[in-house]
Amino acid sequence: MKRFLVLEDGSSYEGEGFGYDSYQIGELVFNTSMTGYQEILTDNSYCGQIVMMTYPLIGNYGINKDDNESVEPAVFGLVVKDYCESPSNFRCQENLDQYLKRVKIPGIYDLDTRAITRKIRALGTLKASFCDTKEEISALVDTLKKTDFLHNQVARVSTKNIYPIPGRGKKVVVMDFGVKLNILRELSNRGCDLIVVPYNTAIEEIMNLHPDGVMLSNGPGDPEDLTEVVETVKKLIPQLPVFGICLGCQLIALASDAKTYKLKFGHRGANHPVKNLATGRVEITSQNHGFAVDIDSLNNTRLEMTHQALNDGSCEGVRHLDYPCFAVQYHPEANAGPQDSRYLFDTFMQLLEGGKANA
Repeated sequence: MKRFLVLEDGSSYEGEGFGYDSYQIGELVFNTSMTGYQEILTDNSYCGQIVMMTYPLIGNYGINKDDNESVEPAVFGLVVKDYCESPSNFRCQENLDQYLKRVKIPGIYDLDTRAITRKIRALGTLKASFCDTKEEISALVDTLKKTDFLHNQVARVSTKNIYPIPGRGKKVVVMDFGVKLNILRELSNRGCDLIVVPYNTAIEEIMNLHPDGVMLSNGPGDPEDLTEVVETVKKLIPQLPVFGICLGCQLIALASDAKTYKLKFGHRGANHPVKNLATGRVEITSQNHGFAVDIDSLNNTRLEMTHQALNDGSCEGVRHLDYPCFAVQYHPEANAGPQDSRYLFDTFMQLLEGGKANA
């Protein structure tokens, strides 16, 4: 089944279609991970995006029920070079094509992903979509040019209702902006009594739950869209220990009067080196973000940068100088092979034990 990947700059790429056969316009981004396509597809931080894998062979170990990072994936499409129809793995329960059809994600393979990646690196992320015939390409390009990038994706992926994940330890409210299940697992493994709340839960409602601390989760989109959430975070920071991951890091920065900006093509992969500025140790990290904290804007705040990306020098972590509040831009909960950053959850537990003492 022929399918075309069409970009807003007018370029198109012919390949073979697989997965679902209905399409949406999304932001085309690339991920450099060699494995982990199931975790990537189910990471709700990809809401509104079409993900292209730079590693060529995808699908070779299939799909299983245990490796999902969300219940309902929100990615808009998948682009790969070589698709493996016959996976070989004892955990495999269905192949990638079957999974994509079931969760309604369109895909395309057998096209030059290296050339497309080079284009994105040169031009930045581009709007894109799929079509089935050459005759549709011209009209689709016009539509892509007229369509704005999605906003407020967090509202699409956040839980609509408060729900508990019982534990015997410290009570932690998790503000769900598209939370990865492994964040919840890491906290549960440390005994936390979790209460997951919608992204727009008011400060009064959070405090009425009497938490020992708050986790600000990962999530999709532009943090500046979440103006009400920023105000909530600003009120939380002086009152409770706060730990932010990815979007949570950006929200802490905005709540502390720093600024964020959109990266040219983002950081997405399982092999990004990050330096811990306090220890000098380099961590190999898993990342998925299109926005970052402006380092210069930290100068007039009570935040200090704690981690820095070695690839491009961008900010990868911050710490509040007055309150028990810290955040990282990457994903310490990810199992990308290295587990260099798990200590951050232990740091959060230490802050919970210390109550309102400074970090």
